[in-house]
Amino acid sequence: MTIRLAAPLQMDSVVDGFGVRTVIWTQGCSHNCPFCQNPQTHNFEGGCDFSVDEIKEEIKNLKNQDGITLSGGDPLYQIEPIVEISKYAKSLGLNVWCYTGFLYEDILKMGEKNPKYLELLQYLDVLVDGLFVNELKDLNLLFRGSSNQRLIDVPKTLRFKKVMLIPESDGIMEKFTEKKEVTFI
Repeated sequence: MTIRLAAPLQMDSVVDGFGVRTVIWTQGCSHNCPFCQNPQTHNFEGGCDFSVDEIKEEIKNLKNQDGITLSGGDPLYQIEPIVEISKYAKSLGLNVWCYTGFLYEDILKMGEKNPKYLELLQYLDVLVDGLFVNELKDLNLLFRGSSNQRLIDVPKTLRFKKVMLIPESDGIMEKFTEKKEVTFI
């Protein structure tokens, strides 16, 4: 099985989710949000094909990473390899974030026709959903570009059967940005 990526894996990102992450930039997106920060990832013929086994091997060899982030493009256009990669990352104890232009509710409907979309939700820790809307752009938002996009706690959402957002005011941001005192010996 292969996956079309816009670039090789990007390690050590601190802006694509909590902690230090490896980003998987998928190729292909038909949302075409005006002013998208990654327009080069829209063309489904762009990028390069990578073996899913090769990606899994790279993930297995990651050092000092808290998780992976699926972005792009829109990862949901390549659901089969994305499920495989997400399942593997979870088996290694990594957390998994996914950015998509689709809404959570859309994914549930898509899952009625293709259960792989519902399976993916089982492996996600956080889903950032919704199209980027330039008129709603806000540089103060936590890990998203426009205020219509949601930071969804997927395990809680599945457990309570309603969308559960990650609150920005419960010390979440402070937990991940607190300065740690370093002592040199």
